[in-house]
Amino acid sequence: MFRTRRLRKTEGIRRLVRETKVSVDDFIYPLFIEEGSGVEVEIPSMPGIFRYSLDTISKELDEVVALNIPAVLLFGIPAKKDEEGTETWNDNGIMQQAIRFIKENYPSLYVITDVCFCEYTSHGHCGVLCDNDVDNDATLVNLAKQTVSHARAGADMVAPSGMMDGTIAMMREALDNTGFPNLPIMGYSVKYASAFYGPFRDAVDSAPSFGDRRTYQMDPSNTDEGMREATFDDEEGADILMVKPALSYLDIIRKLKDGFDRPIACYNVSGEYAMVKAAAEKGWIDGEKVMMESLLSMKRAGADIIITYFAKEAAKVLAR
Repeated sequence: MFRTRRLRKTEGIRRLVRETKVSVDDFIYPLFIEEGSGVEVEIPSMPGIFRYSLDTISKELDEVVALNIPAVLLFGIPAKKDEEGTETWNDNGIMQQAIRFIKENYPSLYVITDVCFCEYTSHGHCGVLCDNDVDNDATLVNLAKQTVSHARAGADMVAPSGMMDGTIAMMREALDNTGFPNLPIMGYSVKYASAFYGPFRDAVDSAPSFGDRRTYQMDPSNTDEGMREATFDDEEGADILMVKPALSYLDIIRKLKDGFDRPIACYNVSGEYAMVKAAAEKGWIDGEKVMMESLLSMKRAGADIIITYFAKEAAKVLAR
């Protein structure tokens, strides 16, 4: 009789036959950078995660570099908002300042920028409004301006999160035509209209002032639609395809991994983070073990890259 337990008997043999491994090299760490000074505010629904201004963020960046986390994903919180989110293409806006600051002071960090409008619009939606909905094509025009502004500031990669049809094609054309043909794009290719985003909206003050985002983010019921969305991004020139959220959509991660010859990313979103933190605080779970098991599940499903608020904590565990 073959006994499968023979290969589980000691930690040594378990390490030798382990099929899936999580590495710090897999992680992208999100950062929230607020315009102003003296800002270091913990997000109540995301314990351990802060909003920083540029004059306070160095200690956070020092730790990220010391932990050998390779990349950060930047989200900007501007001092002023308007109907179109015009601060997104202000070459001296908070995002552009943050890019320059990090590239000048932390050159080893790979800087990825969120390209969207919800943090910058007075209504909290992801683009230009028309008849109480986002006007897809008018938003694409502004998205191109934002993309080029991030590129000029020195971003290493751009990541559009708004789910407008034709986003990748518009961004690729804009980058190619302005001297940035080698700047990669990470598409939020399969992004669901998820209840797991709640804490993030606290983090960046981006809750819609009316309605919701179901006309542009995907219905959580749909798998085939996700494959179509990923196909469009792939054909339009996305360099990396992403699934968001991660834990409830591991099946989608696997489908993209099997279906596309591109690196696959997933976003371990704010609600997934907050649930683990809350349950651990109550003593109901071992937070560290659940964190690592969750990240492992994303890697096992097929994710090559994991965007996660756990990046620093997980890096410390992996370094033991």
